[in-house]
Amino acid sequence: MSFLTKEENLKKILKITFIIYAALGLINALFFFNLELDGVGERWIVEFGNGGFLGSINPMTLIMSFAIIAIVLLFAKGVKFERIPGRKQSLVEMLFEYFWEIVEDTVPVKKYRKITFVISMSLFIYITLSNILGGIPGVDVIPLKDGLSVSLFTNPWYSPTSDLNVNLTYAILVLILSHALAINHKGIGGWLKSFIQPVPFLLPLNIISEIAKPISHSLRLFGNIMGGGILVLIISYMLKYFVIPVFLWGFFGWFVGFIQAFVFALLTIAYIGSVLE
Repeated sequence: MSFLTKEENLKKILKITFIIYAALGLINALFFFNLELDGVGERWIVEFGNGGFLGSINPMTLIMSFAIIAIVLLFAKGVKFERIPGRKQSLVEMLFEYFWEIVEDTVPVKKYRKITFVISMSLFIYITLSNILGGIPGVDVIPLKDGLSVSLFTNPWYSPTSDLNVNLTYAILVLILSHALAINHKGIGGWLKSFIQPVPFLLPLNIISEIAKPISHSLRLFGNIMGGGILVLIISYMLKYFVIPVFLWGFFGWFVGFIQAFVFALLTIAYIGSVLE
């Protein structure tokens, strides 16, 4: 009796997953398919207290965010680095080295390179995993007029990065961190002076450019993930679901999702490096 290699086990799991997806997809297409597109673009919002901006939460954002954090921690706990690295360890090391080289080239002050690397890599890993989940068929909750609709395999897993609040929070944290490092490096006077360089009358433009950073930083990721999800959903309903969605989910979740996570992390490094110059 021969034992399956890890690659063969992975292929077997993928085949079984696709068979399950196809079966459930066929059931959904034949018996539970809804042409009205109810709830498209809607989010499950729970209000408490007086409601409003600070009194509303998206339970799916919290649930999936904690799930992603748990997955990352479990994966990190199970990683064992060896002196003679295997393929997985070599791939991870190549990725880390690539990001570290970008940090070295972008951040001019040596003592701030480590924290920049840690922040950018943490965001990259979290956003990548979040976007990938948005490309895998799973469970999604959609609010309707008469309650909640829990869909199974007709939508991908909910991606926290499709919530603008998540992206904007990370972008604002990057902005705050970058200027905190700048103050620590230049002092209050040097930091304030940077807003009137190269000439004093550019002060309003420099302030506007700093405010625009987290807006563009967050909207770029939100637009691609949220817009891609809605686009796939509309095309899926137009084509009576079933075959096409899984490939579109794979494209927007895996390919576009990876690119957007890389861009977000790259901009994080660039923003921190720019204020330290």
